[in-house]
Amino acid sequence: MRITRVEPIVVGTPWRNLTYVLVHTDEGLTGVGETRMLGHTDALLGYLKEAEVNHILGSDPFAAEDLVRRMKYGDYGRAGEIVMSGIACVETACWDIKGKALGVPVWQLLGGKVTDRVKAYANGWYTTERTPDDYAAAAREVVARGYRALKIDPFGSGHFELSHAETLYSVSLIEAVRDAIGPDVELMLEMHGRFSPSTAVRLAAEMAPFRPAWIEEPVPPENLKALRKVAGKVDAPIATGERIHDRIEFRELFETQAADVIQPDLGHIGGIGETRKLAATAETHYMLVAPHNVGGPVLTAASLQVGFCTPNFKILEHFNDFADAQIKDVVKGAPQVVDGHFALSDAPGLGVELDLDAAAEFPQQQARFDLWADGWEKRAPKSTGP
Repeated sequence: MRITRVEPIVVGTPWRNLTYVLVHTDEGLTGVGETRMLGHTDALLGYLKEAEVNHILGSDPFAAEDLVRRMKYGDYGRAGEIVMSGIACVETACWDIKGKALGVPVWQLLGGKVTDRVKAYANGWYTTERTPDDYAAAAREVVARGYRALKIDPFGSGHFELSHAETLYSVSLIEAVRDAIGPDVELMLEMHGRFSPSTAVRLAAEMAPFRPAWIEEPVPPENLKALRKVAGKVDAPIATGERIHDRIEFRELFETQAADVIQPDLGHIGGIGETRKLAATAETHYMLVAPHNVGGPVLTAASLQVGFCTPNFKILEHFNDFADAQIKDVVKGAPQVVDGHFALSDAPGLGVELDLDAAAEFPQQQARFDLWADGWEKRAPKSTGP
């Protein structure tokens, strides 16, 4: 079996473009992969066009390990977000092809299941007015849908510092959410790499009474010494890793023990195989894995293949019940959250299929997501004016 064509299809929303990649073979089997780009979609498409000629065409989809090696190192330049995202799409599609050819789910090819279900946590649910009452109402809706975990960034457009008034307001938002969901629901606290170490430590102390399940990316991700400084002064678990795009670059994070939960994005770190290897290394450092997942149903399905066979897999992020939930319609067999969990699927491959007609209803957009702008949490279309 050989790869004959790579077909990218972009599904657009105002704040994120989802790039689906169909990998076609000479035996009629087609696999699908996915990644989510913020502002770099055209760059990704350009890379895939070149990589198709230079590396992909004629490759054996069963030999994904060799294909990843050639795509990652065969152009000599150091692979970053765009290259690793392109690799992820193609590599994931190869696993999908292999599973379909053998009639088994991908998790079976990765070593077999260790669980029958994976816990989900909701994100993208607070696209409402930034008030305690509105956040509480939205949080109650999340719990009413069966979720037993949810995540929130309550800090507005804070950057490095947060004023006393804004700190008090952020605390009021979290207090309202915790009161709304009760003591038993996990509440993840997102900081989006906003703060200096001292500010992150101060805010973590302010939030401690509300028992956050973790503090996520408290400082910008480039400086692991700053993260270690925070970790040494904060009692809550520290989570990070969504903006690391090569599993080798996790080495220093493991060595410093500066995090308790790692959050690789399967769509940015090279795909299923790379994520599975990273999870195994994390296990040797007694760290949990909770992938960053701001993609659509294919990326969710791919992340679940890893989740079902990984002993230290904690939980999976899920946007697609809340922010632009209609994009679930572009995929047949989209994973669903029931009673707060994703159930094991025995369907071959990833267990999903891209619906080309439905995807055509969501053309690529000039997606924009600015975490430093007021109202970013609404994920609404941006004005084109000055």
